[in-house]
Amino acid sequence: MSPSDFSSSADSPVQAAPLLAGRYRLERRIGQGGMAEVWVALDEQLGRRVAVKWLKPNLATDPVVAERFRREAIAVAQLHHSNIVAVYDVVEHDGRQAVVMQLIEGRSLRQLLDSQKRLGPELTIHIGASVSAALDAAHRAGFVHRDVKPGNILVTDDGRVLLTDFGIAKGLDGGDRDLTSDNVMMGTAKYLSPEQVRGAKLDGRADLYSLALVLYECLAGRVPFLGQSDADTALARLQRDPTDLAHLRPTLPIGLVNLIHRTLARNPVHRPATGADLRAELMAVDTTPPHIDGTPAEPPPVRTRAVRPDESGRLDRSPVTTIEASPSIPGQPSTASPAELFNAEDHTNAISSRRFGSPPAAVAAAVAVLAVLLTALMVWNRDSGGSEQVNPLPEVTAAIATIPDADTPLNLPDSEADFADAEQPAATLGSIVVTAWDPFGDNGSENDSQAALAIADGSRDTAWSTECYLDQYMGPKEGVGLIVTLPALTTGTISFESLNAPFQVDVLSTDGATPPLTFDTWRSNGTTLYDTEAKLITVNVAVPSTHLLIWLTELGPDDACSSTNPYRGRIGEITWSADS
Repeated sequence: MSPSDFSSSADSPVQAAPLLAGRYRLERRIGQGGMAEVWVALDEQLGRRVAVKWLKPNLATDPVVAERFRREAIAVAQLHHSNIVAVYDVVEHDGRQAVVMQLIEGRSLRQLLDSQKRLGPELTIHIGASVSAALDAAHRAGFVHRDVKPGNILVTDDGRVLLTDFGIAKGLDGGDRDLTSDNVMMGTAKYLSPEQVRGAKLDGRADLYSLALVLYECLAGRVPFLGQSDADTALARLQRDPTDLAHLRPTLPIGLVNLIHRTLARNPVHRPATGADLRAELMAVDTTPPHIDGTPAEPPPVRTRAVRPDESGRLDRSPVTTIEASPSIPGQPSTASPAELFNAEDHTNAISSRRFGSPPAAVAAAVAVLAVLLTALMVWNRDSGGSEQVNPLPEVTAAIATIPDADTPLNLPDSEADFADAEQPAATLGSIVVTAWDPFGDNGSENDSQAALAIADGSRDTAWSTECYLDQYMGPKEGVGLIVTLPALTTGTISFESLNAPFQVDVLSTDGATPPLTFDTWRSNGTTLYDTEAKLITVNVAVPSTHLLIWLTELGPDDACSSTNPYRGRIGEITWSADS
């Protein structure tokens, strides 16, 4: 036994060390929790040191708690396995129940994760295989642990891994070995299986799900489901699947990632059937790191709209077509770098040929007319001796605008910034500024010139789009997003639309004068938002902020992308309402 769930405390020598049950001499207290104290004691009959888990005095008169202590000893005493902490005895002293257990010199996995945050795949596999073996022994003996979590997994200095604390174990046969009341959801919210949340009948696969959550945390540094309350945290696993581990840590062996996600299936049928099966699959994982897919060089298609006055004289923004990106070789990712796509010496030509293709015939004709008029005006102006300056652009522009007929609309890029002002990516609505941000990309940009299209204009067909990606989690990237700069330090409500799905998005904030340069320094503003359908998102920003970050971590499929890189995100209709 080690401190496990108990908070560490300084060694507490006892002035007059009590002798429990006339046999166990308490030496020092090594931890305590809400229900019990943990002591190192000397078994004077056998001459060995043991761990004694001693019920606190204020709970000693509670018959339910006392019975749980007694039944834990009975349950675990039946289990003999090298990966399960052995229970030697259960005694009573001064009206307080005590469980005498094997003393384990080491730390809990909780303490290990608190200090190291993340573990390597090899150590994670070792921990998972050891606990799987322990659970298999418990399940074969007829018990479901129901509280598999880092605090109940002990790791010794020589690498042994042991499972402890069967205090809320439940008998598989439904007999009198159930250690808890019926109709009570037992366990720790962060590590509950979907069956436990629903209150359904449990079998060993519930423990395997909880173990998979532990292994996920070992690799990702956090649990996949975490809400503002225990109830939110527990219910989250019923509503969505966890974020792909390969997205959070792309260098993980793909076999390990797939196995953990399969064990996290909401339907127990899709998980490994037994602890032995899970252990065998863990031990068979190829730990070779995968090839990392970088930021795609394939450009996303640009949505265009017709420019045509309606009856009121306003421009119609209805979509007319989508211009496809240059085709790539099937099955082969593009190898062009962003620098090659945006060559500094020919920036305009690169944008034109890559994103817009050849101009329509009407535009070509207009350009020819413009050239003739400019030439004539230059000749006329020269012959006039320069006494009269003529600016032909308004009339020529008007002529160009009237060249296409009603059945041949002129297709323009999403915004003038895309075509003629690409070096000014920020967009404004009043005093709000929107800027694309890609801190994990190769070139730091993510369709910056389209940021203007995310501003609310009453049309869902104008939006900022990410690049097109090979997978929905953007390979090694942790995400991409838009920074919304507010007019002043203020609170309020931000609304925006995710125009494809499924999606995961966070809204973060800062009160700094400038946006943080690293993602980790942004302040969380609520929980991750997830949905399988495109929808309007409204988030209340209760903490005064100067900048907000709309941060996409999962993208949906998009027909406008190629089959090689089929995923992209689209954000539009951003509005901000400051509190009065």
